[in-house]
Amino acid sequence: MIDQDRVVAASREARQAGVHLGMRAGGVSAVAPATVLLERDPAREQATLEAMAMALLQYTPEVAHAGGGLVLDVTASLTLFRGRLAIMRAMRASVRLLGVTAWLGAAPTAHGAWLLARQRRERGRTLRRRVVTMGALERRLDLLPVVSLPAARPFEEWLMGIGAERLGALRRLPRQGLQRRMGKAVLAELDQAYGLAPELYRWIVVPERFSARVETFDRVEHAEALLEGASGLLAQMVGWLVASQQAVAVFALLLELERGRGALPPIAIEITLAEPAWRAEHLERLLKERLARVELTAPVIALRLEARQLAPLAPPNASLFPEPGGNSEDFHRLVELLSARLGAENVLVPVTVDDHRPEVSNAWAPIGTRRPRASDPGQSRDQPFWLLPKPIPLLVRGDRPYYTSPLKMVSGPERIEAGWWNDQLAGRDYYVAQAEDASCYWIYLERVVDGRWHLHGIYA
Repeated sequence: MIDQDRVVAASREARQAGVHLGMRAGGVSAVAPATVLLERDPAREQATLEAMAMALLQYTPEVAHAGGGLVLDVTASLTLFRGRLAIMRAMRASVRLLGVTAWLGAAPTAHGAWLLARQRRERGRTLRRRVVTMGALERRLDLLPVVSLPAARPFEEWLMGIGAERLGALRRLPRQGLQRRMGKAVLAELDQAYGLAPELYRWIVVPERFSARVETFDRVEHAEALLEGASGLLAQMVGWLVASQQAVAVFALLLELERGRGALPPIAIEITLAEPAWRAEHLERLLKERLARVELTAPVIALRLEARQLAPLAPPNASLFPEPGGNSEDFHRLVELLSARLGAENVLVPVTVDDHRPEVSNAWAPIGTRRPRASDPGQSRDQPFWLLPKPIPLLVRGDRPYYTSPLKMVSGPERIEAGWWNDQLAGRDYYVAQAEDASCYWIYLERVVDGRWHLHGIYA
């Protein structure tokens, strides 16, 4: 990347080819002709920083912009994420989803960590960007070049002339003379880095609604290739959910198609979860299944992710021995995965229907169907669990219904009348009947249609 004809950032491959910071664009073309030169875009850099900040909110609510980078106070999160190394690995992985390579520094002071993260490798010296104690931080900062402090860069030539090449040498100079010669800004940055002055940061404010957009690097014609960009958007949404203490129940990925005379509206991929969730791995798995079933009608040029329906984030179960069967998370995850893979219309769940007829009062409906809660139709409490697919007409012997043997009425009758609204009139008297071997059956006398006895259910 070049800014004002000078290299300000270079990839590992470019550095291996001989490109170094500060080199002119013409020198890059001479040393490594295959290197791609990109002009610096401050607006895009700021948008990337904001996306990184949103994604990192899942590790701490205290994230702030500072000097072209980000500072985070993770003191309260170390136990949750099992230490400094683990949380830094997790943060680096989250940032990598955004297509960004980040340099991380850790120190007891925010400004000290910021300086360690920005240091450059020098020959013959091991690069350490992570310290734990104040003593180790002081020793590490003393070795940094004095121009590491942004406020000291205008005075680089004068500092080199008096032999103050490192921050340790700068600290040993008389403070009053430094203040007269360089102003208060240099000493303020120095004291903040070494923990001698308070650090004040304005933590970013979480927006009330989440909506993030990213442009693709090229015209994408296959939906599965969009997962990489969508993963970065999911990382941002997870950070927003954690910071706002919410879980998402419905979210949508909008695929913006190529513009032009025949421009088409965006393709919306809406995912409804069986249970509100916030973990990136689960949301990404569902989105991957849905993208695999999408056929693009035109190339995609941008992605937008929206959180459409939210729910309060449930606190974790802190009990040592959770109640058996109390956690239905695995079942909900299975239902969501099947819905994403097969389509919500192909995953059915049982629902109740306001109808007194037993064969109609229970039905199957797609998992995403929203039905009002059915009222109690007043069905019999004696109804057996096993209903026959179709009632069986019974023989009558000696004025008694017969099934393997004459049946004896144990309880009943229970009368229902229904179906007049759709010309399927049913007038029945239900009984619990018992055979000679003590087997129990649920039978009814049809009073309207044929006047016959029918077997409708069997008790265990």
